[in-house]
Amino acid sequence: MDETDADTFGSLPVDAVREALVGWYEADHRSFPWRETTDPYEILVSEVMSQQTQLGRVVDAWEAFLDRWPTAAALGDADRSEVVGFWTDHSLGYNNRAKYLHEAARQVETEFDGEFPTDPDGLSELMGVGPYTANAVASFAFDNGDAVVDTNVKRVLYRAFDVPDDDAAFETAARELMPDGESRVWNNAIMELGGVACEKTPRCDEAGCPWREWCHAYGTGDFTAPDVPMQPTFEGSRRQMRGRVVAALKEYDELALDDLGPRVRVDYAPDGEYGREWLLGLLEDLAADGLVDVDRGGDQPAARLQK
Repeated sequence: MDETDADTFGSLPVDAVREALVGWYEADHRSFPWRETTDPYEILVSEVMSQQTQLGRVVDAWEAFLDRWPTAAALGDADRSEVVGFWTDHSLGYNNRAKYLHEAARQVETEFDGEFPTDPDGLSELMGVGPYTANAVASFAFDNGDAVVDTNVKRVLYRAFDVPDDDAAFETAARELMPDGESRVWNNAIMELGGVACEKTPRCDEAGCPWREWCHAYGTGDFTAPDVPMQPTFEGSRRQMRGRVVAALKEYDELALDDLGPRVRVDYAPDGEYGREWLLGLLEDLAADGLVDVDRGGDQPAARLQK
């Protein structure tokens, strides 16, 4: 960790944090076709289409757009009214995005000899390409971008590392946390984290968030964020129940399910909503985190803390 890392992250093991996130992302992530390409034109189209549009809706439109105009040259040669018509037919929102994309394709051909600029500054010269989009294309097409800072990333940094709600602080923290020369995988990974685990309603355990052991919000139960003004209730939450399991198993060497259950929830009933099946799911989460061992060899499963 360099001196600037130490200033922002204190004693946080930054290398371990980086490795945990990248490993989590590479092991399993949502599949989008633009994540399988490094073609800057295809990535630019995806970025423009994804602005304020759910990614699931973008896939069909993106594929149809590229079938019709497979290259920047093909798009630049198209009649602008056809491009705008496509945009409208696919309910992609503001039609000026289609106009700008069409103009950017023409610029690539006429001003850049058919080759996309490879860094954020150069890409920002294209019509309608702002700093965020320029950085995204540089990152995902050329592995040559800065750390992406969007609403999801701000939420992650605020919750995980208690970064102040300040744009400059977010920019600094994101820049220091990203490994040098790895903008493609890093930006994909941290955006994925914000999209599937650290959403407005967090899914820390369900999504196997790789930062739980360091996360300020996970440790305190306070999941407020710049775009999440209300604090989710900790009482009765899965996070609280996990803590009760660990506390009970610290007191006892081993507990069978029906002995452990009432120590976790007073309303535990073996066949009820909060019964054996529910408790086993909780234990399996803890086992996946390396905290608990589950022995299924007896009359009923039993749990103990991992040594």
